[in-house]
Amino acid sequence: MTPKLMRLNVCRPPIFATKGRTVAPAPRTRVSRIHLRAEIAAAAFAVVFLLSTLPTPRAQAQTLTVLYSFSAGTDGTQPHAGLIMDKAGNLYGTTASGGASDYGTVFKLDTTGTEIVLHSFSGVDGQLPLAGLVMDKMGNLYGTTLFGGPSFNGNPSGYGTVFKVDTSGNETLLHAFTNEPDGANPYAGLVTDKRGNLYGATASGGAFGGGTVFKLDTTGTEIVLHSFSVADGTGPVGAGLVRDLKGNLYGTASSGAFGYGTVFKLTPRGTYDVLYSFTNVPDGATPEAGLVRDSKGNLYGTTASGGAFGYGTVFKVDTTGTEIILHSFSGTDGIQPQAGLVMDKAGNLYGTTVFGGASGGGTVFKLDTTGTEIVLHSFSGADGLFPLAGLVMDEVGNLYGTTDFGGSHGWGAVFKLIP
Repeated sequence: MTPKLMRLNVCRPPIFATKGRTVAPAPRTRVSRIHLRAEIAAAAFAVVFLLSTLPTPRAQAQTLTVLYSFSAGTDGTQPHAGLIMDKAGNLYGTTASGGASDYGTVFKLDTTGTEIVLHSFSGVDGQLPLAGLVMDKMGNLYGTTLFGGPSFNGNPSGYGTVFKVDTSGNETLLHAFTNEPDGANPYAGLVTDKRGNLYGATASGGAFGGGTVFKLDTTGTEIVLHSFSVADGTGPVGAGLVRDLKGNLYGTASSGAFGYGTVFKLTPRGTYDVLYSFTNVPDGATPEAGLVRDSKGNLYGTTASGGAFGYGTVFKVDTTGTEIILHSFSGTDGIQPQAGLVMDKAGNLYGTTVFGGASGGGTVFKLDTTGTEIVLHSFSGADGLFPLAGLVMDEVGNLYGTTDFGGSHGWGAVFKLIP
């Protein structure tokens, strides 16, 4: 049975439902426009139910296999984030809650489908990990938690953390955010450079309260590279960063010149440029995910809303800062793409939508190089519900991802899709 869902007000900090109790954000913590990626409210259910009665776009022949279903116990609950894969084919990810203390987990899923909890968060070391992981050459894992950390200014919940989990499952707290001036509430994951430095973004805090882009060097010292203001794009909520060979960082933020979000570039010298500001219609609004960059420097991403029909878009921003709408979702082909994209060698793009599709439970889609969108899979319950995260692709083109709900126990699943 699918667990009972609750409506979240996106204009205020979220409250997250977990196994009969709630986890509220820290006092004085400002996390504006966080959807928590799962405001799966009664109104949304009504919309997707209506859309499920309409004709859906054509789908390719494909096979989806549920590799693991979470049980809301010590194995974790609600994997909000996407996965990473090692050379042996093992998958690694996080769950937003569950685990020994119900504050979330870091897990491994081996090639036999066996789940191993590598770490359960206790609150002091982090709480509510909503982002995916990165892995170094030694196999160590790095990530962020939205809340948690040591007590600060009498606040036991903290403002979020950056952590490391080694190959033996030992967790090290690398940084605990204090809100100002270092930032607060890192919603997105991290990116690394060749020297082992970590780069990320916080959704709030910083010099102006609008979030930050930060660097964490190998000594554990945090450096704020940029503090967001209203004009340049506050609240990089889902802005997992992408880094080019010159060290430039690219990401998205939730506000900007027109209030609908931006695509930005940050140079190694700290020069910040807004590459594009969204206007809602027809170009999209609320980019909640990171970007993918092709060999020519073009950037590709999604907006969770806006576009021609109001259900979100897939977009391209070229090297001149021109935005091109590659696809506007109409409802039956998907609603609210909150995750980033993955690109294959041929230039096709793959992603997920939280809602929509044949059963209203979200989709996996492909956008080919001609701009044609194909629904590869529509989720219906036992196979998962509401995929909030992006996908990872193996060497032969198979796709792997997570759903926030659904699966055998209703609390989320890990799946494999053969396109």
